[in-house]
Amino acid sequence: MTQKTILITGAAGQVGSHVAELLLARGDRVIGLDDFTTGRPEHLPPASAASSFMEGSIADPAFISRVFEAVSPDVVIHTAASYKDPEDWYSDTLTNVVGTVNVVKAAKAAKTGRFIYFQTALCYGVKPLEQPITLSHPKNPGNSSYAISKTAAEDYIELSGLDFVTFRLANVIGPRNVSGPLPIFFSRLRDGKRCFVTEARRDFVYAGDLARTVVRAADGAGQGTYHFSSGKDIAIRELYDAVVMAMKLNDYPEPEVRPLGPDDAASILLDPSRTFKDFGEIRFTPLTEFIPAAIDYYREYGVLGEYTHLKLPAETTGER
Repeated sequence: MTQKTILITGAAGQVGSHVAELLLARGDRVIGLDDFTTGRPEHLPPASAASSFMEGSIADPAFISRVFEAVSPDVVIHTAASYKDPEDWYSDTLTNVVGTVNVVKAAKAAKTGRFIYFQTALCYGVKPLEQPITLSHPKNPGNSSYAISKTAAEDYIELSGLDFVTFRLANVIGPRNVSGPLPIFFSRLRDGKRCFVTEARRDFVYAGDLARTVVRAADGAGQGTYHFSSGKDIAIRELYDAVVMAMKLNDYPEPEVRPLGPDDAASILLDPSRTFKDFGEIRFTPLTEFIPAAIDYYREYGVLGEYTHLKLPAETTGER
């Protein structure tokens, strides 16, 4: 296979770093960008003749211009996003919308062959009209600044005329996951604090499984919008139990069970039928196979911020 030059924004994040490792392992040239707002330096691959890293913000058009002048990527994999503070509308808009537009415009000018984007399932709202949610479901992202800004960016990509693939995501977790229930459950259990769960159900998918599918998209598989989902959801309690098991706690810490909040959905399950049709068989790694690796990661590096892009009451564990 001919070596590709691939630009990854958010290369120090969970998804970007997993994709970078796969691309480098097969011999591609990878250029990574990150401003370390939520990305972590230890996620970056070692510097080599095939990999380089540039620190900066995609919201800075001059920075993006310099990057694209230095390299002419065959593929852009755009994972960078702002999500750490649900009240920081400015950062969400600046990074997710303006930053994406900067990268899209530069990709068009450089005649980049393919643009790969990642969208939240919350683009459909927290009260979806169908289960599972099909790709024809109307967008209704008014539930959070994150969802609004990510959806606006997706609209600009669709408008651009670029050859693109958008993955609308189930809950992507695993080692290097710094937001949502997985790191929060670990952090609280480690500190002897009680966790809570709701009766909500979610589709938790392993970041490594997504990364393998992204590499196939970089090679030309698919076109347009897809759901990355196993097509099955589980109770939040099952994720909690997997974390307890992986931590090898002597006694089972019974979680508090709370009712669904007003901005929560009983289930947000995506229909992956188009993905399976165009990408073929995807092996979804069971929780019991990758949660122990995530726990080992947190023990070595810590959980950092326990971010959630949704408004939650004080002392929550983040049900999403």
